[in-house]
Amino acid sequence: MVFETTPLEPIKLQSTDKRRVAYFYDSDVGNYAYGTGHPMKPHRIRMAHSLIMNYGLYKHMEIYRAKPATKQEMCQFHTDEYVDFLSRVTTENADLFAKEQVKFNVGDDCPVFDGLFEFCGISGGGSMEGAARLNREKCDIAINWAGGLHHAKKSEASGFCYLNDIVLGIIELLRYHQRVLYIDIDVHHGDGVEEAFYTTDRVMTCSFHKYGEFFPGTGELRDIGVGKGKNYAVNFPFRDGIDDDNYKSIFEPVITAIMEWYQPTAVVLQCGGDSLSGDRLGCFNLSMHGHANCVRFVKSFGLPTLVVGGGGYTMRNVSRTWTYETGILVNKLVGPEIPYNDYYEYYGPDYKLEVRPSNMQNANSPEYLNKILTQVLQNLSRTKFAPSVQMQDVPRDTVDFDDDAEEDLEASKETRGGSQMLRDEEVEKTGEFYDDEDKSGGKKSNEIDHKFTSEPAA
Repeated sequence: MVFETTPLEPIKLQSTDKRRVAYFYDSDVGNYAYGTGHPMKPHRIRMAHSLIMNYGLYKHMEIYRAKPATKQEMCQFHTDEYVDFLSRVTTENADLFAKEQVKFNVGDDCPVFDGLFEFCGISGGGSMEGAARLNREKCDIAINWAGGLHHAKKSEASGFCYLNDIVLGIIELLRYHQRVLYIDIDVHHGDGVEEAFYTTDRVMTCSFHKYGEFFPGTGELRDIGVGKGKNYAVNFPFRDGIDDDNYKSIFEPVITAIMEWYQPTAVVLQCGGDSLSGDRLGCFNLSMHGHANCVRFVKSFGLPTLVVGGGGYTMRNVSRTWTYETGILVNKLVGPEIPYNDYYEYYGPDYKLEVRPSNMQNANSPEYLNKILTQVLQNLSRTKFAPSVQMQDVPRDTVDFDDDAEEDLEASKETRGGSQMLRDEEVEKTGEFYDDEDKSGGKKSNEIDHKFTSEPAA
């Protein structure tokens, strides 16, 4: 295979594209704060929303405030003990939970803060309800920028993530879809999602990320899944400084090959903004257009798609990019001038909707990229062509929040969610892997501590 870089052309949209888009936003999300100096700022979601509204994109999609995920719903993936801890720990009583904080990895990177459980409920509820609407064909694309928290494990917080809303959304999609594709363009490896589906062919996970002396220390090329899931985990490890053209020349052929071989019936796309140039914790050199090209390309396949947020620690760049990508999803190109909005001063001095690449060195040589791409495509060729599963009767849907759905609410309380312990007793198979303390002896040993700077965000 000869590696060729293909220049990134200006994004063009099809005028005939009439995809129905559901957008989930909870106005409370910007009220939460991880703490002074912490790089994760939920406020960036409120900034993106203000920009989206002032560009008039609300005219082209339906906007919803999802019901926050309940403890029962969270336990469809997370352990009962972990979720119970999240629901009870507060800044006032944190000292009483010292042992549990160590056990569940809550502390420095993942601090206890005011409203922690409510924050988890917002991110989880948006992704679950987005997936449910896709299942019921009430929309073609669902957006939850408050989601995308891909590091959270079954019984452990990790990398600023407490609740894995992505896994909960995928579990919802699997009730209707035989095969779900998860794509992750965050600068960090999507380890929590990969781990959750590492032993199954029902979900293919595909992560493009920085690898080598970088959190979380997983996601090398040879991590391909085990058992029935062998070759259904795809990892593309980049080096520092990957630019738009190189990223496009890898992303598009890999996703095209996956679509041809795996033939997913639904897609979840994690759009972490820390792969953008100039990110406070990232080390890639993608422009806004290079990042958004991934959204455009995934959208072009026309599959039911759940789009979620993720990392991103230079707030003004994250809000710019997620706004631009919202425009692509509703088939409207926005910019270049930033309209007046609640956070207009953040976008000075140029007040343009643009994230430009820098002159940082690209450590990804054509030889390196070609070698990795060849191996990834070889691994994909070993997958069973479009693996099929035996589908069973679909249980009652996640509650619908249309005006005519009030009577569904009471009935759904009996059927939605369920205890993970009871569920495991019913569906556990030989060869299933768990990472809770009872079954594997606790925390993975190959996890690398996530260090961050304490200076205020730029």
